[in-house]
Amino acid sequence: MAAIHLPRAMRIGAGTLDELPEALAQFGLSRPLIVTDGWMASSGVLERVETILTAAGLQPRAFTGVVPDPTVTSVEAATAFLREGDHDCVIGLGGGSSIDTAKVVAVKAARDLPITALKAPHQEDAPALPIVAIPTTAGTGSEATRVTVITDAATDEKMLCMGLAYLPSIAILDYELTLTKPARLTADTGIDSLVHAVEAYVSRRANPFSDAAALSAMRLIWPNLPLACADPGNRPAREALMLGALQGGIAFSNASVALVHGMSRPIGAHFHVSHGLSNAMLMPVVTQWSAPAALPRYATCARAMGIADDSESDQSAVGRLVEALHRINADLSVPTPAAYGIARDRWDDLVPLMAAQALASGSPANNPRVPDAAEIAALYAQAWD
Repeated sequence: MAAIHLPRAMRIGAGTLDELPEALAQFGLSRPLIVTDGWMASSGVLERVETILTAAGLQPRAFTGVVPDPTVTSVEAATAFLREGDHDCVIGLGGGSSIDTAKVVAVKAARDLPITALKAPHQEDAPALPIVAIPTTAGTGSEATRVTVITDAATDEKMLCMGLAYLPSIAILDYELTLTKPARLTADTGIDSLVHAVEAYVSRRANPFSDAAALSAMRLIWPNLPLACADPGNRPAREALMLGALQGGIAFSNASVALVHGMSRPIGAHFHVSHGLSNAMLMPVVTQWSAPAALPRYATCARAMGIADDSESDQSAVGRLVEALHRINADLSVPTPAAYGIARDRWDDLVPLMAAQALASGSPANNPRVPDAAEIAALYAQAWD
């Protein structure tokens, strides 16, 4: 059995941003708060969205204080800004940080709970303000998920918050918003999407619906990621990556992520490494360690990505998969933690805490091979260099 959850309305393709007023009107919404970051405000993207809305007779307000890896403090500031106005929905405009912030603001607008009370295993399912997701990075899949991640700066913990209240009502997926995205961000977010798809497929909570979305995402992301990194204006590649990110988000939201994500969040919290990049640092070593417990599943991933063909054994296909993951990290200049500049002594000191935080998130329990704290510590050591 599987319980499937999706946004109520999705508009996908070039130019769909212009349909935002129509999408809001379908839901009877007219007083949006836009939640975004300073770059979106300075780049002209926010102004474009505001112009589209005001031309339709709407009067949006915009909070532009979203920070990377959103913190409790930044979310509280956005919530206070919302309460100064009269809003009937929250629009998350930008990358995963903007959409994740918008999700929590929408929930806190309806229920004034501390964010620490919302973290998993707590489930927040009761309806909150409607959420509208407009991704500009084609990576996190947050536009299709019922999860959000907020950092507690006091403890350096990335808190996973879950429930139907965080699932966007509307998603606008206009790949033209990604055409100016730089190669580094393209690489990091693209690998993030790939990890979503692979982990959803090998997860212990996988189901036929999530499998179909995950395999489609892999077929879209793997060949097109290098093309978009090499040529940011490659429209077919950008379109494929945005659709792949959406399907990867649908896959893991209706199955789960696993060990890579469980280990990745503490790296981001303690060392301020972007989420996609920390996933990429871990993906090859965690895949190699996990694969013996689900060889046919990982082999199917390799075949879907075009890395292996049907004539090869599962063992051979998985070997090719691990090699390809190492190779794409090299091709896309993904640094190891050592090359990133993290101090070895601080890394070693924090490994026990990071392992405990990874386990506490629950994600490693969904992995085909379930680790204990010592095995996670060993994988962190292996990933170091």
